[in-house]
Amino acid sequence: MQWWRDAVFYQVYVPSFTDSDGDGIGDLQGIRGRLGYLELLGVDALWLSPIYASPMVDNGYDITDHRAVDPVWGDLDAVDELIADAHAHGIRVTVDLVPNHTSDQHSWFRAALASPTGSPERDRYHFRPGQGVGGAEPPNSWRSVFGGSAWTREPARDEGPGEWFLHLFSPAQPDLNWTNLEVWADLDKTLRFWLDRGVDGFRIDAAHGMCKQLDGTPPSSDDDPRFDQDAVHDVHRMIRATLDHYPERVAIGAVGVRNATRFARYVRQDELHLAVDTQLAASRFDAEEVRAAIEDCLNAVGSVGAAASWLLSDHDVSRPASRYGAGPVGTARARAMALVQLALPGAAYLYNGDELGLPDADLPDEARRDAVWHHGEDSRDGCRVPQPWEADLPAYGFTTGEPWLPIPDDYAVLGAAEQLEDTGSTLSLYRRALELRREHPGFQAPPSPGPALEWFGAPPGCLAFRRTGTTLVCALNTSPAPVPLPPGDPLLVSGPLDDGMLPPDTAVWLA
Repeated sequence: MQWWRDAVFYQVYVPSFTDSDGDGIGDLQGIRGRLGYLELLGVDALWLSPIYASPMVDNGYDITDHRAVDPVWGDLDAVDELIADAHAHGIRVTVDLVPNHTSDQHSWFRAALASPTGSPERDRYHFRPGQGVGGAEPPNSWRSVFGGSAWTREPARDEGPGEWFLHLFSPAQPDLNWTNLEVWADLDKTLRFWLDRGVDGFRIDAAHGMCKQLDGTPPSSDDDPRFDQDAVHDVHRMIRATLDHYPERVAIGAVGVRNATRFARYVRQDELHLAVDTQLAASRFDAEEVRAAIEDCLNAVGSVGAAASWLLSDHDVSRPASRYGAGPVGTARARAMALVQLALPGAAYLYNGDELGLPDADLPDEARRDAVWHHGEDSRDGCRVPQPWEADLPAYGFTTGEPWLPIPDDYAVLGAAEQLEDTGSTLSLYRRALELRREHPGFQAPPSPGPALEWFGAPPGCLAFRRTGTTLVCALNTSPAPVPLPPGDPLLVSGPLDDGMLPPDTAVWLA
């Protein structure tokens, strides 16, 4: 059973969901206490951000032990309890997998720094001599995703100048060498460790990374030797081969590749089950851009018989309610795009708090914690602020202590408890949309060859589509004026209709 092909995944950014012990940071027991809410919302599966042992330079994406739980989140017993309880609520659990790098505090990297040049310990990472006089310049001009050089020089060594090590992210996250067989074996051990504990799959961070062209060989990708190299597909075949021994488990890649042909390669029959496309999240609130993003993804996955997956935001992306415009306009557009996302064939990814219509928080510089911020880049903290639960509780029910990021006062009216009682709230819109997606016959389409969507003619600035083989129609108006509704009976509208017309910044489902 390929349950993931049309599942709704809910990303829990663990530090910002619910804190159970008063330290101001979300944890596994906090998630466990909110499973009833998640069941009421109607999601099929969770995606947990990293829960592994970590110094927390990058909120858990810098890992010292991939088979241990950091005490800030809980322990292995807490993981087992969460998985068991989630399954009892009919919710599957997937966890973040970070195979591109480790923490610089990992035992392997510490051993590498303590070992001589050319040693097996160093070969697990990418160490290179520098260029120029005394090796004072980096081995090449590569840049880190977090800003600055992708190389950091180790301290001087007894045998001479220190080498440089590669980190495509923070210097605290040295990249692993995926030509080293120990690295492969360790990942397989990690996969089996968590699969044996009952996790339902993995979301693979930077799934187009891992393999690089370091030494002057012409890159096989379009323009970036750091990412999307042909050899990375061998890694995904290994992951898939391991998962195939565990029924109904899923491998999902965060694939930052815009070329549709190359994107499709990640979801071939012996690689990932799903690849999360970020093009929809990168699109402006513009009907032409939205349609182009949808068509590109469907054409890519359709060419290899895979399912699409759709994402509007995550812990790295500005929230829709802010990205599409400030205030009521941004909220209206975010609600409209939620209906577009959830009407599309394939899997959908929701980011915790988007179902509440949360905007990005405007934080003072001194409160920012993001590793990117400390490297001179724009902070992602605004979309990571803890989730509000009840307006009348301290920290709006997130914690009894001091939240790790300050929660703005305007989040009080967006709390889950308040929205559950309001049939017009964004949370009520999501609940109704997920209920219809799960139960309405307009979403039940038998498998068929050919395009997954049928597009209708629409006024300028608008789009309308029907899922092939169904009666469900979705229409979106990004123009500045009301437009006539397509034929059909409205099932759900993101905002009030205007005398039978579809207003600007609004989407509708019809059957």
